[in-house]
Amino acid sequence: MPTENEKHERLLEKIRAGKTVESPEEMSQEYRTHLINLMQMQADSELSGGFGYVPWIVKAPTVPEMLAVATIVKDEVRHARVMYRLLADLGINPEEKIRETDLTLRVSGDQDLGTMRAARDKRVNIFYYPIETWADFVMFNFCMDRGAGHQLLDVYECSYGPWRRVIDGIFKEEKMHIAHGETWIKRLAGDAATHEECQQALNKWYIRTMNIFGRPKSPKNAIYRALRLKLRDNDEVRSAFADEVRGIVGPLGLTLPAWKPKWEELPQEAVIPG
Repeated sequence: MPTENEKHERLLEKIRAGKTVESPEEMSQEYRTHLINLMQMQADSELSGGFGYVPWIVKAPTVPEMLAVATIVKDEVRHARVMYRLLADLGINPEEKIRETDLTLRVSGDQDLGTMRAARDKRVNIFYYPIETWADFVMFNFCMDRGAGHQLLDVYECSYGPWRRVIDGIFKEEKMHIAHGETWIKRLAGDAATHEECQQALNKWYIRTMNIFGRPKSPKNAIYRALRLKLRDNDEVRSAFADEVRGIVGPLGLTLPAWKPKWEELPQEAVIPG
């Protein structure tokens, strides 16, 4: 019977050879712990995001938009279901986790969490903020779904085979959400009556999205990359997101707000993992 260290070294050799991990039996405890952490973050974020969108089914400005929002909610809950099924394969009880966690929790709209979480669940902290206006909904679509898309790109080449195989369907639907947000910011920014509201929403949600990627050169991210659960440093992903957003909003007469990282102000355990 191999020791845990031997099992982990054997796993690393497999990962370095470009092969995928397909079953819990192949995993070292370290690999399993980090994999569960990342997949739990995605699952909790997908479900919490869907809950945050629900009120906007009836608040949307037109009946076609009510249908669009309802479709996005359905997509997010389905994504969560897919991810919780993967977690169940690793011995996690999704229903028990959900019962233990208030994924509907939202902080007050003027509260600034920076990079901290407001509770013990694993959702990305942007999902603690309420969506208070239609411009908020649009900009959340535009910024956060785009930011999540940049993060999910790494999963296409990650070392856990079952996760790789489900991500394509999830990402296709996320791209539809991103396109919905982009269509609407063009409408809001292009109308003199709503241009400033659009700018204010960008100021709010761009900063919050920039905070989701984690600190540069984080030790945990280095472990994720060694296990090929992520491929890029946090700052590389953030920069790709920022460059893309800048290229879209500039021609619309919108200006990106200055973003100042708070890494040095916070203790390591307060920062979003990875």
